[in-house]
Amino acid sequence: MQNHLRTLPELFAQLGLDETPDEFVRRHAPLAPEVALEEAPFWSDAQKAFLATELARDADWAILIDRLDARLRDAPELPTH
Repeated sequence: MQNHLRTLPELFAQLGLDETPDEFVRRHAPLAPEVALEEAPFWSDAQKAFLATELARDADWAILIDRLDARLRDAPELPTH
């Protein structure tokens, strides 16, 4: 059993993302309800595969992936200027 609790910044590092979770959510939210997180158009193929695998395995990352999914869906749509 792993004693280390993973964080969203660690998930972003694992995914190879340079931005913070807040920046990412601001840029990509809201995610349409009919789109599975791992199928969202903003992921690379490798990122999609990682997300799908970790969710299917219900691995340590799954909790953070679910948290990111919720943040992307709960975020209000921001006006574009």
